[in-house]
Amino acid sequence: MAAALREDLGVDAELKVGSSGIFEVAVDGRVIASRGPTGFPTEQEVVDAVARALGR
Repeated sequence: MAAALREDLGVDAELKVGSSGIFEVAVDGRVIASRGPTGFPTEQEVVDAVARALGR
């Protein structure tokens, strides 16, 4: 996922280990994607969410 963010958006992601299966993607402290009732977001959904958060 970090590679896709770098390749598609030129963004260097900081990956942090969570606990209990937590999965959240935040930009400037605001969560923009997370694991929901149907599972984890796809890599493309995360890239798209980050792009929207950055106004791209």
